[in-house]
Amino acid sequence: MRQAALLVGCVAALSAACGPATVRPATYSDPEVSCPGGRSAWTLEILDRRAEREGSDKAVAAIRDGIQKSFPGCKWTVGTSAGTDSVVIEIARFRSYLDGGVSWEAAVEWSVRAQTAGGGTLTEFQANEEVSRPNYRGSDNEKESLTEAYQKALERTVKGLRALPANGVFRPPAGTPGTLGNSLDFGGGGP
Repeated sequence: MRQAALLVGCVAALSAACGPATVRPATYSDPEVSCPGGRSAWTLEILDRRAEREGSDKAVAAIRDGIQKSFPGCKWTVGTSAGTDSVVIEIARFRSYLDGGVSWEAAVEWSVRAQTAGGGTLTEFQANEEVSRPNYRGSDNEKESLTEAYQKALERTVKGLRALPANGVFRPPAGTPGTLGNSLDFGGGGP
């Protein structure tokens, strides 16, 4: 029994030394929505706001990859959102831990804000997922629990971005009724 406890302690110490688990890639593309809001390009800014940012590069890369591959018809620019149509994601939680040797508790949480170049907010929402997974023998439970929470949060994010209306993007060709002024007269008579 004592040897088993030491083995569990050593495995936990070794896994902690390697940093947080990576997650399996995920995408949720829809052929009918190639880019959010009917636009052709966005700036994608992902900010890690966690108190402990261990593995920040892995978390940011996973989210960025998932968003970009879920909207393959979109041109994504990486950088700050100032002065451009942008999607800003702020990570609050992205981790999994062993709770009492019994279960792995994963939590992934981030806020999503899509905004216009002028700073107007198009949408703002939270993606918050928590997963509890038994500590199965012979499985990378940390990675599996974190992947499940990440995939659920990414799917929620993609659905939220897909729901962006295409208002203000469509411009009718010159000379059509939408460009002739504020009043439309189709010659149909009326009062």
